[in-house]
Amino acid sequence: MNTFTQHSGTLTPLYRPNIDTDQIIPKQFLKRIERSGYGEFLFYDWRYRSNGEPIPDFVLNDPRYAGSSILVAGPNFGCGSSREHAPWSLMDHGFRAVIAPSFADIFYNNSLKNGLLPVILPETAVERLVRWAEGDPQYQVTIDLQDQLVTDESGPLGNFEIDGFRKHCILNGLDDIALTLEHTAAITKYEQNPTGQRRFSFLSN
Repeated sequence: MNTFTQHSGTLTPLYRPNIDTDQIIPKQFLKRIERSGYGEFLFYDWRYRSNGEPIPDFVLNDPRYAGSSILVAGPNFGCGSSREHAPWSLMDHGFRAVIAPSFADIFYNNSLKNGLLPVILPETAVERLVRWAEGDPQYQVTIDLQDQLVTDESGPLGNFEIDGFRKHCILNGLDDIALTLEHTAAITKYEQNPTGQRRFSFLSN
């Protein structure tokens, strides 16, 4: 998992409430076994007509927002069914963070486990960011995870909260597997212990 300490980028404004995971990545694209390759299907039903033709007025098809790395969304972002493919598709498209007034719990946790930073700011602050991004597609903010602060060139825009353990993990690029591997020595010692071997064999069966 990539580390996240501080990131600066332009914003893609998509201020709609209750954007669910099936809108983020429709179910027909969940057949891949890799974590990559989902970016082209992000918000597919909003980006393309039934014949595959891009919808010009959808923000991801607007060339002014090409290269944007921070999505600004409405409240309850990521609601609906649980699927890690949702953060995968956002990251594969190039987003490093999503700023919203609130997130669905499962999406929020899945994002942190995969290196996508969900940033919760007050609704009034998010609405201001949307207006500024719509007025100037080159408008840029910096998200500092260490200080839990969002700023722009004029100064601080707001602080955000994050669980200390999850903050440690994403600062250091530690997913669940990497966390387990931090205890390799203890695991190896346990497996080499005859009592541990017998218990491990029992659990395996």
